[in-house]
Amino acid sequence: MKTRTLGTNGFEIGEVGLGCWQLGGTEFGPLDEETAHQILSAAKDSGSNFFDTANVYGAGRSESLIGKYLQEHGEGITVASKTGREVYPDGYSEENLRKSILESSEKLGLNCLDLVQLHCVPHPVLREGAIFDWLRALRDEGLIRHFGASVESVDEGLTCLQHEDLLSLQVIFNPFRQKLIDELFPRAAELGVGIIVRLPLASGLLTGKFSTETTFGEDDHRNFNRDGACFNVGETFAGIPFERGLQLADQLRPLVPEGMTMAQMSQRWILDFEAVSVIIPGASSPEQARENATVSTLSPLSAELHDTLRQFYSRDVHEHIRGPY
Repeated sequence: MKTRTLGTNGFEIGEVGLGCWQLGGTEFGPLDEETAHQILSAAKDSGSNFFDTANVYGAGRSESLIGKYLQEHGEGITVASKTGREVYPDGYSEENLRKSILESSEKLGLNCLDLVQLHCVPHPVLREGAIFDWLRALRDEGLIRHFGASVESVDEGLTCLQHEDLLSLQVIFNPFRQKLIDELFPRAAELGVGIIVRLPLASGLLTGKFSTETTFGEDDHRNFNRDGACFNVGETFAGIPFERGLQLADQLRPLVPEGMTMAQMSQRWILDFEAVSVIIPGASSPEQARENATVSTLSPLSAELHDTLRQFYSRDVHEHIRGPY
């Protein structure tokens, strides 16, 4: 797999990582421990050596499963976790931040966390700025190596970029969510801040495999949060209403280059942007993890296709996006 650097003087990582939300066994439905281990192994064997998790995924189960895997297979793997969502909306304090970092370290079996990201912290807290000083203190103490932020909107990202020692920004970016191209990506590139892309397939819409007959389990966020009932609607189907997303995916089918799947085209499109450091698709099976990794071997898309997808977004998609953006 091709590698990229996450931020200035950051980590050298495979450009296709692994999103580990599903390992929590909650918002995507149940996932047994053996399958989780197989997914992590398939990802690493395919060159995906960047695992992204959070302390709220399965109330720590995702971190714990990764920690067990790292005990025997941790060499060469960079782990990024996230903190702050567990005290949303107003429990942000230096004491709580330290407590969460120590708990994540214990679950992951690491004395020092590679990367800690603020987990969709409210914009007023980001603007006030003290939370970044708390992260610096933890870094100086040796509990974390680097810090970044996972954000919902361009404005939140730009606020975070005011801190010159920020290593990375995690963002929602895919052919359905292109607003970041205009201002956020150039600014991050100028500052040497790495971009981690979540939801590269818009919760599966951009696989092209869903239909009006597709159903999701009661404990799958693509069922219970499709209209933002439990958390930001942008985290489910990238904020696109499901039925509209199906129609938009159908519009993309004729554009998929010969020999590619829609999922490969969508992820290759993301990797064609130099500002992007890594994409973190999830995987519910080892086969899916291996398939995601193949995107790194594909040739860049043509300039003509990039122009067409840009027009598609402006003409047909933008007005349907819901949630902070």
